[in-house]
Amino acid sequence: MAGYIAIEEAIAIPGLAERRPPFPVPSGMDPAFVADVVRRLPDVTELRLPDMDANGIAMQVLSLTVPGIEADPDPARAVANAGYVNDSLAAIVAAHPDRFAAFAALPLQDPAAAVAELRRAVGELGFKGVLVNDHIQGRYLDDPAFDPVWATLVDLDVPLYLHPGMPPADSWHVLSGHPEMDGALWSWQATTGGHAMRIVLSGVFDRHPRARMILGHAGEFLPFQLSRFDSRYATLSTPAPLLRSPSQYFGSNVLATTSGILAPAAIEALVHVLGPEAVLFAVDYPYERTGAAVAALEQADLPEEVKHRIGSDNARALLRL
Repeated sequence: MAGYIAIEEAIAIPGLAERRPPFPVPSGMDPAFVADVVRRLPDVTELRLPDMDANGIAMQVLSLTVPGIEADPDPARAVANAGYVNDSLAAIVAAHPDRFAAFAALPLQDPAAAVAELRRAVGELGFKGVLVNDHIQGRYLDDPAFDPVWATLVDLDVPLYLHPGMPPADSWHVLSGHPEMDGALWSWQATTGGHAMRIVLSGVFDRHPRARMILGHAGEFLPFQLSRFDSRYATLSTPAPLLRSPSQYFGSNVLATTSGILAPAAIEALVHVLGPEAVLFAVDYPYERTGAAVAALEQADLPEEVKHRIGSDNARALLRL
C-alpha cells in the first residue's frame, strides 16, 4: 500500500542549540551514521520529502528530537524554547500542510505553563498532540503536579506520545562496562516502559479515562508481558487499587507504534495482543530507514484491511488528519 502516515518522526530545529546549554552526546556510535542523522534531522525539502516520496509516506507527524525541552533545568528558558520550537514546527506544517503535522513540545518544568502552551499549540497552531521525551528533570508523568496536563489532553482530545529521553534520570549499574546497552539498543525501551508503567499503576487512566498515551517501539517491551502484569498485580495489596487489571489499559488508553520494529513477526504479535485499532505506523526517521519500516509492515502476515488501518487509518482517526 502507499499513503502511509508515520507518527514518530524526529526533527531538529535550527537555532535551538544556541538558546540552551550543551547536552552530552552519546558515545560509541558509528561516525557515518551520526553524520547522516545530523544531516537529515533539520532538513525538510532536500532529503526528507524525497525519502517520503520514494517510500510511499504521505505524511510525517513531526516532533522535536531528543534531548528535547525536558532536559533543560531552567523552567523559564524551557517555556521560551518550547514556544520557539512549536512556532518553528508550525511554520514547517504551514509550508507543507498536506505532508506534515506536528506534536507539540511542552515546558513541563512548569506544569501551568505547559498547560498554556498545550492549549496554544493545539488550539491556535493546530497540533495533533504532544510528545514527551521521558522524564522531566527526574520527575515522571504520574506526579500529581502533571494532573492538569492530563486533564487538558482529555479536554482537547489529543494524545501524549511518550518517547525515550536523554540524559538518563539516574545511573544503572547493569549498564556499567556495557555502554552499548545505554540508549536505543536497550535502556531507552526499559526506562520508557518503566515510566509508562508508573503512569498506568498510579491510576492516571482511572482519573482520566479518556486519556491516551502512545508508546513507540512496539510498546517499549510492555505488550508482550501483559498476562504477567495481571498475575503479579493480583498478588499485591496496594493502598489505591486500580479499577481494572493492568492489561485492560492497553489497547484503550495505551496505544503502540511500529517505530524501529523491522521484524514482520513482531508487528503481527503486537496486533494480536493489542488489536488492530491500537497499533499505528511509525518509522523513527531519520534514526531508522523508511524503506525497512515500510517493508516490515508490508511483509507482515496480516489482512490488507488491517495493514491499511495500521498504515494510515488509525492515525487519521486518532489525530483527526
